[in-house]
Amino acid sequence: MSPDLRVEYRTHPSQYRHWKLSFEGPVATLAADFDEHGGLRPGYKLKLNSYDLGVDIELNDAINRIRFEHPEVRTVVVTSAKEKVFCSGANIFMLGVSSHAWKVNFCKFTNETRNGLEDSSQHGGLKFLAAVNGACAGGGYELALACDEIILVDDRSSAVSLPEVPLLGVLPGTGGLTRVTDKRKVRHDLADIFCTTNEGVRGQKAKDWRLVDEIAKPAQFAARVQERALQLAARSDRPADARGVTLTPLQRTTEADALRYGHVSVEIDRARRTAVFTVKGPSSESGAQPTDATGIEALGDAWYPLAMCRELEDAILQMRTNEPEIGMWLVRTEGEVGAALALDQTLAALQGHWLVRETIGYLRRTFSRLDLSSRSLYALIEPGSCFAGTLLELALACDRSYMLMLPDDAAKTPRIAVSTLNFGTYPMATAQSRLQRRFYDDEAALGAVRATLGTPLDADAAFALGLVTSNPDDIDWADETRIAIEERVAMSPDALTGMEANLRFNGRETMATRVFGRLTAWQNWIFQRPNAVGEKGALKVYGKGDKAAFDWNRV
Repeated sequence: MSPDLRVEYRTHPSQYRHWKLSFEGPVATLAADFDEHGGLRPGYKLKLNSYDLGVDIELNDAINRIRFEHPEVRTVVVTSAKEKVFCSGANIFMLGVSSHAWKVNFCKFTNETRNGLEDSSQHGGLKFLAAVNGACAGGGYELALACDEIILVDDRSSAVSLPEVPLLGVLPGTGGLTRVTDKRKVRHDLADIFCTTNEGVRGQKAKDWRLVDEIAKPAQFAARVQERALQLAARSDRPADARGVTLTPLQRTTEADALRYGHVSVEIDRARRTAVFTVKGPSSESGAQPTDATGIEALGDAWYPLAMCRELEDAILQMRTNEPEIGMWLVRTEGEVGAALALDQTLAALQGHWLVRETIGYLRRTFSRLDLSSRSLYALIEPGSCFAGTLLELALACDRSYMLMLPDDAAKTPRIAVSTLNFGTYPMATAQSRLQRRFYDDEAALGAVRATLGTPLDADAAFALGLVTSNPDDIDWADETRIAIEERVAMSPDALTGMEANLRFNGRETMATRVFGRLTAWQNWIFQRPNAVGEKGALKVYGKGDKAAFDWNRV
């Protein structure tokens, strides 16, 4: 992708153009004040607090800063700094001028950002309150839906709505349909009316239909929001007196065919349409990792798992958005299995400490981004690898894993190992561990793996347990991996995206899997149909005064 079209995910509150972040004791306020001239790309204005990818990049950054830099915050109030408008959703003109791939990637990142609010509420004790002080439509309402509770101003004009079907010929694709039913349990016939009504629902009806939790008159609105924010804060166990950790600017060197960080690198082979992700694990050469909270706090964002996770997340996002033609990611690690397992012992022992808990949460969400990336993922387990414990999740997330067996060189043959953290600390969107997904919750298989906790396993042992796909020796390694990679990159990327999503999420259905499944299948399909994006499609003619021309055949 041309350098001037590349998207940058690194940002800082001093660079925000769209969000105002403020703090008062246990309550942080995120106020939407989107700069209409601050679109990520030319061709549209972000009027009425409508958003594009740049707005969500800032939102994701702001939430991370609250998590790590302000442990005293227990409730985040999401509201608007503009009069009479909370958020009007994704910018329609941005969608109209964007490619199909851009729209879908935008929706995926938006999904992940909103799911991240729910993840922090469930696992991290950070609560979210949507203070809807004006019109709230489409993706704006979906942001409110991702919060724990919604308070709507009862001013006879402010309403919540999901108008995508009647206005744009598409779906509320960042989780609107799913959260209305699965989370808020709006009766399906009422949801049917709601999702086909342009003007939305306001006041007491919105509360009666369960679209919001409370309504408040304008004169009482601010006081009620503050009161409820403090009540939610009282339910949180985030520490009131902890010292936050500053997230310093992420250091990355960007080359024509590579991304380089301190612990992560990505090497791109454009001719083969592959990228090699290499994650460097902890090692004795890099120094001993702290085993107590004081030492971890002293390191701050330089603490290995936090630093590595920030880099890995950025690499995933950079490659997803800026390198769409690189369809296969090969995942490698470097380091010492023993050092990786020792780090996991520290994570397990201190997981109740707020900084360790937040770091585990960051790792959980980043591994989930890997699961959800529409790329073929192969793990290559070679001499010098350290796929152990937390870092083994990288291999377990892959579609296949190839592990080299050196029967005549026990010292050099690579080994993997499981730790207690592989059994539920990093659940997927299915709420299962990747081991549970792998073995379909079969207790016999899981028990056999659990019996090897902390034991380095060579390729033959790992293969016998079902932990790797293939265990070629040094005679077959080069040919087997080469052929597997060449065959994969020659296949249809569309078919692979659908197949991989189906196979990766073969377990339980959850709200999260339905959100992403519906995005991958339904919205992805609808976004390509002429009724939405044809010359006279609803998304194309929106705002031009023309009426959409539909093909009335049901497919």
